[in-house]
Amino acid sequence: MSVPILRKILVFYSAKYKQASGLLLVVLVALVGFACSTPPGEPISFENFLTQFSKDQQQAAKFIWEQLGHDEKIDVAEIPPESISDEALFESISDSLKNKAQMLDEIQTLRQQLSLALAKNKELAQLHSRWQRFTKQTEGNPELGAVYLKALAREKQVRSLAEESKKNALSLQTKIQRIREGASLSHVSLNFTWEDWVVIVVYLIFTTILGGLLAGKQASMKDFFLGGRKLAWPAVCGSIIATELSAATFLIAPAIVFSKGGDMTYLQLAIGTIIARFIIGYFFIPVYYEREIYSPYDYMGNRLGPRVKNITSLLFMIGGILAQGARVYIAAKAMQVITGTNITTSIVIIGAVSICWTIMGGITTVIWTDAIQFLLFSVGAIAALIFIDAGIDGGIATVVSEGLRAGKFNLINLNFNVKDAYTLWCGLFATGFLTLGSHGTDQLMAQRMFTCKSQDDARKAVIWSSVSQVLTLLLLMVGASIFIYYKHLPLNKPEQVIVDADSMKIFAIYIVDVMPPMLSGLLMAALFATAISTLDSILAALSQSTIEILYKPFVKPVASETHYVRASRIIVLLWGIVLTAFAIYCDTLSQSFGDLIQFALAMAAYTYGALLGTFLLAFLPTRRDDLGLMWGVPLSMLIVFAFNWHQTVPQIIVLIACIVLVIQAFRHLKEQPQKVLYVGLAAGLVLLISMAVIGTTPDSAPVHISLAWPWHFPIGAAMTFIIGYLVGNEKH
Repeated sequence: MSVPILRKILVFYSAKYKQASGLLLVVLVALVGFACSTPPGEPISFENFLTQFSKDQQQAAKFIWEQLGHDEKIDVAEIPPESISDEALFESISDSLKNKAQMLDEIQTLRQQLSLALAKNKELAQLHSRWQRFTKQTEGNPELGAVYLKALAREKQVRSLAEESKKNALSLQTKIQRIREGASLSHVSLNFTWEDWVVIVVYLIFTTILGGLLAGKQASMKDFFLGGRKLAWPAVCGSIIATELSAATFLIAPAIVFSKGGDMTYLQLAIGTIIARFIIGYFFIPVYYEREIYSPYDYMGNRLGPRVKNITSLLFMIGGILAQGARVYIAAKAMQVITGTNITTSIVIIGAVSICWTIMGGITTVIWTDAIQFLLFSVGAIAALIFIDAGIDGGIATVVSEGLRAGKFNLINLNFNVKDAYTLWCGLFATGFLTLGSHGTDQLMAQRMFTCKSQDDARKAVIWSSVSQVLTLLLLMVGASIFIYYKHLPLNKPEQVIVDADSMKIFAIYIVDVMPPMLSGLLMAALFATAISTLDSILAALSQSTIEILYKPFVKPVASETHYVRASRIIVLLWGIVLTAFAIYCDTLSQSFGDLIQFALAMAAYTYGALLGTFLLAFLPTRRDDLGLMWGVPLSMLIVFAFNWHQTVPQIIVLIACIVLVIQAFRHLKEQPQKVLYVGLAAGLVLLISMAVIGTTPDSAPVHISLAWPWHFPIGAAMTFIIGYLVGNEKH
C-alpha cells in the first residue's frame, strides 16, 4: 500500500471516527510505523516531518509545536556526585600499583565520553518530551488526525533513541566506577601480608587432610551420601550452622548495622526460624526415619506418587543452583578485598577447592570440614568483636552509648508495611516458612539429618543449630562496633570508594586494613571457610539427587556400589562447573535487587515454597494424589517470579506460562470444570500481581504489587498446597 493512499485512509478514519476503538487505533499506528518510519538513528527534523501534510495541516501543527517550548521535568540519566575526585583517589593509591597512570588516563577519556553522552541524552529527552506533548495536543483534533498518528510513530522513535542514550551514559559511568573500585581494591589488598596468606594456606591444608582422614573409606552409596548413618550429632549441628550462615551472613550482617540508618531489627527474623527448628525436630524427622531413605523427596514420592520424587528433586536442583550460586557470588565479592582480582577469579578459586573437597570424601568430608569451619567462624567472630572494641576509646561502653544514640541497637520494628522485611511480623509469621523449607525439605540441609545415628540425634542437631542466631547477633555487634570505630577514624579515600560502591565489603576492609597480620589471615580464612561450606554442601546434595532421579533410572539401572560412587564424583565435578558459572552470572542478576541478602533469599524463594507445599500435602492427612501439583508447583514459582519482576519481558513470560497452564487444565480436567476454575483463578491472581499498576512514583514510574522477600515463602507454599489439594484426586 502506498503512503498517499494510507494517508487518505487515516485522515478519513480520524475525522469520521473521533472516538474510534483503541484496537483500530493500535492497528493504524502500527501500519503507519511500518510504512513511514525512518531507519534507526537521528530522528528527522520537525520541518521535514511537516512536508508530508497539506499546508493547512502544516500551519496548525507548527503553531502547536512552537507553543510547547522546553520541559524542565525530563527523564535524563542521573549520575550521582562523587565525594572523592579521580585525581585525589589516585594520588592516595600506592605507586606500586601497576598501570596506575594508565587507569587514570582511561578514566579521564571515559569522563569526556560521559560528558558528551549526558549532553546527548538531555537533548533527546527534551525532544522526546516535546513530541510527547505534541501528540497529546493533536490527539483530539479531527483535522490533524494523520499528523497525530504519524507523530505517535515519531515519538516512539525518539523515545527509543533517548532510552538508548541513557543506557550508554549509565554504561560509561559503570565502567568508570569499576576502574575506580578495582584500583582501590588493588591498593587495599596490599595490606594483606604474606603471613596472612600462610594462615589461609595452612588452614586449607590442615582441613583437607583432617577431612580426608575422618571421611574414611567410601565403599557404598550409603557411605558416600549418608556417612554410613553414624556421624555424631554435634558435628552435624556444626555443619548445619556453617552451611546456613554462609559468607552472606558473615559479610552482610555487619554491613546491615554499619550502613546509614542500619540497626539490629534483622534479628527479629530469628523468632520464626527457631520455632521452625522445633517443628522439624518433633514432626518432620520422625517420618523421615520411618524407613531408610536418602532424601525428603523419597518420602514425598512414597506418599503422593513416584513422579513427585522427580518433581521435587528437580525443584531442589533449580533452587540449589539459584540460592547457593548467589551465596558463592557474595563470598567472592569479599574475597576481592584480599586478592585484588576480579569477581570471576575469586569465584573460580572457591569453586575449585569446594569441588576437590566434595570429590574426596562425600558427605562425611563435607560435614567434618563444615564442623571445623563452624569453629573457625565462631572464633573469628568473637576475636573480631574483642579486637574492634579494644581499639575504641572506652571499649564496649563507648560502642553501646554512641550506638544507642545513633539508633544502631534498635531491635523491634512494629511497622505493618508489607514491603519492609525486618519487622516483628515477618519474624513471627514469614521466616518460619523459610526455615521449614530450607531445613526441613531442602536436600542441602535435610541430607545432614539422615547422617545421624538416630532420629533423636537428628532432632538434637536441628534444634541446637538455633545457636546460629547467637553468631548472627555477634556479627551485628561487630557491625555496630565498626560503625563507631570509623566514626572516630574515618575511612581513607580508597576504602571510601570501595564502601560507596558496595557497603557489604566494610567488614572485609576492616579485617585487612586494621587488624594485625595473622589475625586478619585467620578471619579471612573463616570467610573463605563459609564460602567453601556453601558450595561443597550443595555439590554433595546435587550429586545425590542426580544419581537417584537421572543416572540410576536412565543411564545405569544396574551397577555395583563402587561404580555409583565413582559416577557420583564425576557428577560433583559437572555440577561444580555449572554452579561456578552461575555464580559468575550473578554479577549481572544482582543489579536488579536492593541488597545482597534480598538477592540471595529471593533466589531461594522460587523453590522453597513449592517444596514445602508439596511436603505438607504429603505429611498432612489430605488424602490427595499428585495431580494438583502439576499446576500448583509451576504457579507457586510463577507467583514469586511475578512479585520480583515487573518489566515487559517477565510480564510476557508470566502471561504465556499462565495461558499454557490454563489450556492444560482445560485439556486434562475438562470433565471437572470446578478444577479448571481453580487453576484459572490462581493464574488470574498471578497475572494480577505481575501486571497491575497500583500507583506512580514522583517521576511517573509505575508502582506494582510487591512484598518483602520473607512473605514470598508462605505465599509460595500456600499456592502449592491449596491448588494441590483442590485439583488433586482423593485417594481411597
